[in-house]
Order: sequence, then C-alpha cells, then structure tokens
Amino acid sequence: MIERLLPSAVATATATADLPDAGALPEEAAALSAACGEPRRREFLTTRTCARAAMVSLGVPPAGVPSGPKGEPRWPDGLTGSMTHCDGFRAAAVSRTTDFHVVAIDAERHVPLPADVARHITVAAEREHLAELARDHPGVHWETVLFSAKETVYKAFNPLTGRWLGFRDARLSFDPAASTFRARLLRPGPVLDGVRIGEFAGRWAVGDGLALTAIALPTTAAATAAGADRPLLQAA
Repeated sequence: MIERLLPSAVATATATADLPDAGALPEEAAALSAACGEPRRREFLTTRTCARAAMVSLGVPPAGVPSGPKGEPRWPDGLTGSMTHCDGFRAAAVSRTTDFHVVAIDAERHVPLPADVARHITVAAEREHLAELARDHPGVHWETVLFSAKETVYKAFNPLTGRWLGFRDARLSFDPAASTFRARLLRPGPVLDGVRIGEFAGRWAVGDGLALTAIALPTTAAATAAGADRPLLQAA
C-alpha cells in the first residue's frame, strides 16, 4: 500500500515480518552493534534488506545504509530514501537524487493515540481540525494519522537542513477526499533550487491495520519534465 502514496520514480519494498536470513553489510555493522536488543536488531536488518530490494527495483546496485551520529540513514551517493517500521510492518522507499530532493515515509498501527500524546504533538488549530475530521470522517484515527505525518515531515526536513524539527514546529491539515496533507513549517525551511520551502505536501492512507504517510519532494528539473504546476510542493 505504501507504493500507492509515492510517484512511480520511487521504488519501495515491504515486509510484514522480520526476515530470518537478513544480514548486515560491513558498512552497517557499527550501527547494528549499537542496536539494543534482538528485536531492534531484527528490525534494523529487515528494513535494510527492504532498502536494498528497493535499490534493485530502482535499477541500481544494492548497497549498505549505515547510520549517522544521530541514527539517521546515510544513503549511497546519488540516492535518497526513507525507512520505517512498526508492529508487523517494515518498509523502505528509495529514489535518485536527480528526481527527488527527499523521500520520507512512516507507518504506524492504526489504533487510537493516547489523549495525552495527541495533545503533546499538536497545536491548538490542529486540535480543532482533528475534531472536525473525527466528526465528519469517524472511521479514521486522525490523531494517529497526524502523528505519522509529523514523523514523515521530520524525515523530510532533517536531511535537507541538518536541523531538528519538533512536533509543534509544523502545522498540518488534511484533505480526506484527496487523501493528502499539507504541513506548514513554523520554523525556516530548507532552500532548494533557490527557493525557501515553507511547507511540505504529502499523501496518507489507512488500511490493513496501518496508518501510512509519505512525502516525495521532486527536483525542479524532474517536476518541470513531468509538467507539475508547483514543483517544490508537489508530493506525488
């Protein structure tokens, strides 16, 4: 399902259980040794296996994805991507940097978010918006979708800026009919192709017990070639 949220130039791979034969490449060994506990090690290995499978689907040689000093994935030159995992789901998405500045994905179990957590991650305007969405579209756990979307926004923001983005540093709104969201940044965004980015656009979906969100920010050249009207904000 995650592939439906992303453009065709982004390759994805998923797993619904940890892969027993998954192994680490040498460049990943340091990050693997830092993983605490066997469950975390299996998550690490399976998501990296998904990343390499996505690379193969993209038509590039599979390579390791080591971690940076803060645990962030370090993609091979010429590639950008994202990985996610939650109970019963692992996924990776990879694209060429000539096509996308950044790709970000997140998955959460589609269950209610505790009220104290929901309040911690939202600004007042979002709480009003979520109340309206819950009234008009009661089949979705909107706080959980918002949590996932904010995780995705951070995964897009951090690689482009090298900076932290808190849960309340972006204000999100959702379009249920289009299955899209917009995140207005409340901190200075990245400068890409000479343009300061003030918001990200993304897509969301719920199904199979999951809440999924994704952002893919195309380069100006790729978006122009595709005929996008707003290339720096186009998500899919």
